Amino acid sequence: MSWTHAYLFGVLAVLLALTLWQEAEAAAVSGPRDSAATGDRPAALRRVFMQGADASHFFRRRSRRAVKSQVETDAEQRQVLAADERRRQFHEAKRARLESHAEEEGDEQDEKSRESTEQWREFHYDGMYPSHPYNPQAP
Repeated sequence: MSWTHAYLFGVLAVLLALTLWQEAEAAAVSGPRDSAATGDRPAALRRVFMQGADASHFFRRRSRRAVKSQVETDAEQRQVLAADERRRQFHEAKRARLESHAEEEGDEQDEKSRESTEQWREFHYDGMYPSHPYNPQAP
């Protein structure tokens, strides 16, 4: 019985080692000689970097202190106005929700107060006076 346990334990250990070894091979980073052999390094650099003339033109076209064009100013102003409108609509909807909630709470409180007042009047009514808040004929 014990030799079967030892045999199964050994087989599982070997399978685990093989599995981990394959994952380690898959996760290995290729070295510089591997990428040089494929020749894709210059193509990758061309995709990342631009030509010097294009780069200088990019910075010359718009520096930090340059005056914005009217188109840029208008676009920024439209974005600001749209953001203000969204903010206004959000706060308006929020205020409406809070007002309706407060109104419902007030109505509910009024109903509870009215019910408790009616219960108090029914409990304390002695039958001599009419059952309303005040008696206009009493001195």
